[in-house]
Amino acid sequence: MRVMISQLKEGCILSNDILSLTNTPIIPKKTVLTNEHIHVLQVFLVKDVQVESFLINGEPFTPTEQVEEIEVVEKENTIVEDYLKSVVEYKQLFKSWQAGALVEISKVRQIIIPLFKRILKLPKELFSLHRYTNREDYIYHHSVMLGLLSGYLGKKLKYSEGDCNHLAIAGLLSDCGMSKIDPKILLKNSSLTLAEYNNVKKHPLYSYRMIEKIPLIKDSVKLAVFQHHERVDGTGYVLGVTGEKLHPFSKIVAVADVYSAMTLERPYSNRQSPFRALEEIRRESFGKFDMKVVEALTNGVGNISIGTRIKLSNGQSGEIVFIDKSQPTRPLLKISESEFLDLKNYREIFIEEII
Repeated sequence: MRVMISQLKEGCILSNDILSLTNTPIIPKKTVLTNEHIHVLQVFLVKDVQVESFLINGEPFTPTEQVEEIEVVEKENTIVEDYLKSVVEYKQLFKSWQAGALVEISKVRQIIIPLFKRILKLPKELFSLHRYTNREDYIYHHSVMLGLLSGYLGKKLKYSEGDCNHLAIAGLLSDCGMSKIDPKILLKNSSLTLAEYNNVKKHPLYSYRMIEKIPLIKDSVKLAVFQHHERVDGTGYVLGVTGEKLHPFSKIVAVADVYSAMTLERPYSNRQSPFRALEEIRRESFGKFDMKVVEALTNGVGNISIGTRIKLSNGQSGEIVFIDKSQPTRPLLKISESEFLDLKNYREIFIEEII
């Protein structure tokens, strides 16, 4: 929808680039507006902008006045809109668990499966959803993202459609036991004490107990929920078991869990770019994660090709001209007609996003 600048509020999401006289965006599309952004638009004398019909927290954006548009076309919800809707629905479900409600698998399926099916048709969208998260609702965003990522990795590993759906459900339910943790700990915006951390480490057991006796949930899902913080080398929790005792679903959800946590805004840390998170996972994965799963994630995040335009962590933009398959997140870039940058030689610079 198109609205006057005076109608904007924090949390609005731009639908289109706001261009300057040089055709360089003042503010790029998909930006979640802050008061500072709105002030910049006022300084540049921008009269009106195109924004989404929903806010970053998933609530509808209903300005008191809109700019009249010549043609209004009914369109399908965007994946972002459906994603934020699923986050809001999961939040409601989580709060009901905090109040003592039982897990209803039908509601769980309604939240994750339709969205997961949409993601499979447009998988690149999965790796840009992290832009729409916020600190306050981290645990809800994380659970939905974990469901989508787990199912997606199952697809990359050539699991059946049914198994991929079960992986998506396992991912979504992995942190349901967090509803049994003191809310003050969940919302804490600083490092946890040892006692608090040990309390949080019990959540896989709580999650398992919440779904243990539900006959409609497969044992593979229950094991994935219980084991998603275990590691192949036995350094994980709750039981510290090693690789041969871990269900394959558990190994998939474990990788998805770490990637999701690193790329989302958390109460106590800023999000990292997908490429930086992937590099850290690859560096730390030896002995801890199933390498087949890590490679599946690499192929998904690194699904970039020659000619792709990217933005770097130092603010520069460029075009990919060569990709070394052994280091897909470190391509050779063309910055300008006469300047090239080989990311393999600049470890402090990361691909921030694809543009």
